[in-house]
Amino acid sequence: MTDFSECLRAAIHATPERPVMEFKGRVFTAGELATYGDALIAMIEAAGVPEDAAIGIILRNRPIHAAVVQGLVAMRRPITTIYSMQSAQAIAADLDASRFAVVVADQEDWSEPVAAAARRNNTVAIALDLGAESAVELVGEPVGTISADYRRIVPEPGIEILSSGTTGTPKRILFPYRMLIRAVESITYGRGSETLSADIVTLPFTGIGGMCGVVAQPLVARYSALLEKFNVPEFVDAARRLRPTLLSGPPTIPRMLMDANVAPEDLSSVRYWYGGGSPFPPELQDEFEERYGIRTIWAYGATEFCGTVISWTIDLDREYRQAKRGAVGKALPGVELRVVDVQTHTVLTPGKAGYLEALIPAIRPDWIRTTDIVEIDVDGFVWHHGRGDGAILRGGFKILPEKVAEALLVHPAVLDACVVGLADRRLGEVPAAAVMLRDNALSVTEPMLIEHVRTLLPANHVPARICILPELPRTTSLKIDLSAVRYRIELEMGAENDAPAVNSA
Repeated sequence: MTDFSECLRAAIHATPERPVMEFKGRVFTAGELATYGDALIAMIEAAGVPEDAAIGIILRNRPIHAAVVQGLVAMRRPITTIYSMQSAQAIAADLDASRFAVVVADQEDWSEPVAAAARRNNTVAIALDLGAESAVELVGEPVGTISADYRRIVPEPGIEILSSGTTGTPKRILFPYRMLIRAVESITYGRGSETLSADIVTLPFTGIGGMCGVVAQPLVARYSALLEKFNVPEFVDAARRLRPTLLSGPPTIPRMLMDANVAPEDLSSVRYWYGGGSPFPPELQDEFEERYGIRTIWAYGATEFCGTVISWTIDLDREYRQAKRGAVGKALPGVELRVVDVQTHTVLTPGKAGYLEALIPAIRPDWIRTTDIVEIDVDGFVWHHGRGDGAILRGGFKILPEKVAEALLVHPAVLDACVVGLADRRLGEVPAAAVMLRDNALSVTEPMLIEHVRTLLPANHVPARICILPELPRTTSLKIDLSAVRYRIELEMGAENDAPAVNSA
């Protein structure tokens, strides 16, 4: 594949009559989606937008949004993604700071604060609306002259994607379009004929996983049911109708399917579940397979890697499932991995834990260091032990939050769990947890869960607090939002401290 954009452009226009996507009961052909992308390109060119100008897109999981992203990438127009899951004031502030030459958004996102920000910055404002006579149209009056200090992406076109924000404020990471071949590799590696299975798309387009799916879809040529946001009824309905053999998504989705007691016959066509984004405990994998007969094929990647770098494959699963239980897989072809000491950064021998580093020539020529704690065995399998930068230091003892969360997840009443560190005057930090219970487990209490952890882990690992929440706060990519969890725990602790004393007389 010599030029990704050229190949994508050819694929988009190859079979215009072919049905490629469904959304809320409506089926879209390849030609229909291509028309939306072509209309946007024509509008941008008519406005005289420079080729290095970043096109800001307030993305939603909707077919027309997928179409315009594909069209822009195919024509090598730079893109900067913008979260739609924020206030109008926050979006307006982003537009003021970024000074885009063009902003594309769904009609419902063109609120007055956002439109006013576009006017202040001489931004070409374009609305997307499938219900309108013209699905792609200008907002307001045409811009006379684009500001000279517009946001540029140089020296080559690419896409700026927000990191997940799991551990803090999301940051934009630029991927030149030549790197997007990794998007196709991430989706097709090790799947064989299962790659052609119909797909149910749940990952948000603003994240690397969702974006990889968007740009790869025309090249992989598989039919997709697009969900604006994951929900069990819509997901199960699509699975019943499309009979996919392979599905994918973070472990949150299998947990929710099991908790909703989805009937096995509703997922009877599915043979494999590909996932990543956060750990999927082996015990939960076993429960999922026992209930539905679905084998889990796990992987590891990051926004910085433009997709997956470590994965199981169907063949590896057949040969090593029991022997390498708990591993996240092996390096993809063209990716080199190593482990370095957390303190000295010297390269470690197999079987020793430290920071993961990856060498991916398609992205850059030097090693990329992560703060993920892993070990790699002599056969090249990788075990993920949590994030080094998330370790909790309790009185000098290092505690990995993932280890405490795993202990909580063993409890039959716990559907999901998250552990964070809270400041403590005496110990420096203490672990605190937030859990989401299964629907039939409302009688479980905090003391019961604390005692459960105490039976499994050393005393210094036992959380100082365990807050039971209706659901755990998440980022747009369905990862648990650590900052929001910490805030919720501190909020509950503050409310308890402020409560009036009970008169026991």
